[in-house]
Amino acid sequence: MIKHLLLGIFCFTQFSFAHAKENQNTPETDIGTFYSAFQKVPKTVIIKTKKFKIRIDKQPNGKYLYQSWNANSKITAKPSMIISDGELVPDGTGGNYYINFTNAGYTYQVWRNYLTDSAQKAPYTVTVTDENDREVVREDGQVVKN
Repeated sequence: MIKHLLLGIFCFTQFSFAHAKENQNTPETDIGTFYSAFQKVPKTVIIKTKKFKIRIDKQPNGKYLYQSWNANSKITAKPSMIISDGELVPDGTGGNYYINFTNAGYTYQVWRNYLTDSAQKAPYTVTVTDENDREVVREDGQVVKN
């Protein structure tokens, strides 16, 4: 009788530990998949604002390349500006981020707006600030190609 009781307790404990371990790993995997889907940064994105077309490319070294044209120019034409060595900067845990570029004292930031307080908010915002941190340009943009 004692053997059966001990065997029952042993089996119950083993199944409890196995079930607890299985449940412990499942939520983390789901949350990790959930966040990684939001934080996926495309290798290439083309954004069109009121005045510009901007192409952002991830380079093999992990940095980003910024190319821009006048809004009416074709993307196959020579870019009016090229900036290399852009850095990706996460903004919170919801998936928002921006890519930061510097050129001749100016800072160019291309913001990805996943989480906003308005459904009307454009998916990207481009800002340019001068060497005194004054905002020179702020334009919302739509994805032309992703």
